[in-house]
Amino acid sequence: MLTNYLKLAIKVLLRRKFFTFVSFFGVCFTLTVLIVATAMLDHEFSAHYPELKLDRMVGVHRARMSGPTNSRDAAAGYRVIERTVRKLEGAERITVFQLHEQVAAYQDGRKLTLWLKHADGEFWRVFDFDFVEGAPYSQVDEERAGFVAVINESTRRALFGGASALGKSIEVDGQRFRITGVVRDVPFTRIRPFSDVWVPISTMKSASYREEMIGSFMAVVLAKQKGDIPALRRQFDELVRAMPLPDPVRFTRYETALETPFESLARTMELPSPNALRGIFLLFAVLFMTLPAINLVNLNLSRILERSSEIGVRRAFGATRATLIGQFVVENVVLTLIGGVLALGLSAITLSLINGSGLIPYAQFTINFRIFLWGFVIALAFGLFSGVYPAWRMSRMSPVNALKGNA
Repeated sequence: MLTNYLKLAIKVLLRRKFFTFVSFFGVCFTLTVLIVATAMLDHEFSAHYPELKLDRMVGVHRARMSGPTNSRDAAAGYRVIERTVRKLEGAERITVFQLHEQVAAYQDGRKLTLWLKHADGEFWRVFDFDFVEGAPYSQVDEERAGFVAVINESTRRALFGGASALGKSIEVDGQRFRITGVVRDVPFTRIRPFSDVWVPISTMKSASYREEMIGSFMAVVLAKQKGDIPALRRQFDELVRAMPLPDPVRFTRYETALETPFESLARTMELPSPNALRGIFLLFAVLFMTLPAINLVNLNLSRILERSSEIGVRRAFGATRATLIGQFVVENVVLTLIGGVLALGLSAITLSLINGSGLIPYAQFTINFRIFLWGFVIALAFGLFSGVYPAWRMSRMSPVNALKGNA
């Protein structure tokens, strides 16, 4: 029976090409936007290069120091991370790094604007970078304030063309570093590992960062296994509560947490939990689908009214309401699934254009199996949502009135 429904659905769609085109356009546009948005969110919060062990990673991303009349909210200070994260017991690895900043770089009289990140030696053992040349600097380089650097492929290409960069020097932010390695480009959306140039924290021009409670530093803790994360969080919270504040008159409270990037975003938006943020994303998706779904419902009703005589004949020959509803729902689902396939193709093209536009540095948005599955679910939900009501209305037609064409 399903095979017959599918054959009939295709014939019906080809009968009124204009209505079919309008329906396809609405379905394709809606699903393309949703799939592109889903792909971008997936690449922001799911495990991708070089954050491949994301399920075992939690970090300190933001902090807030407040008092009766003062408040400061930004990234954590190095002093806080040294007194809390560095003292955690039971973690596999811990890395501390600064937020990337744009600086001027010079090579052979040419000036470039590059992103610079200061990071310790453990940074390269927590994140899974692909080294196309050389190797990372080590924790020993961090401890000795060695002026060494790792650069990405795009920076090597801009500075040295196709030549090797190993052992060569680069002047960045007024300091000269020797290049020890070259890594594959990291997308800008991976905020924690992203940069063009990475150098040791100890090479910063001033040591004042060591006393900052609020500053520009982050930390990532790699747990030995996912189940260790709750214990690490409890340990971290105790260390934060026990940490003395430098000016207890002006500042009486320090707030930070060991969390995932998604949890950090939810807390930044002052939401009660990450589930609330997921609910907001879902609500936006539903609202975005509502208007095109209503338009598709109206088009489906118009198609059904044109087929009233056919419906009357089938009802007169004993077709049940359930049979008719099943047929029309299948027709609508076929329409939306075909539109979903087209939308996946358009989404792949759109993401490729975004990657090549340079709007998001080193963007690597793609459609993986997870995105394909989400696209299929969205298309199926869209088809059911916009097809059930017209099918139900159609099934309630009186056979006599339907045969007369009086719907």
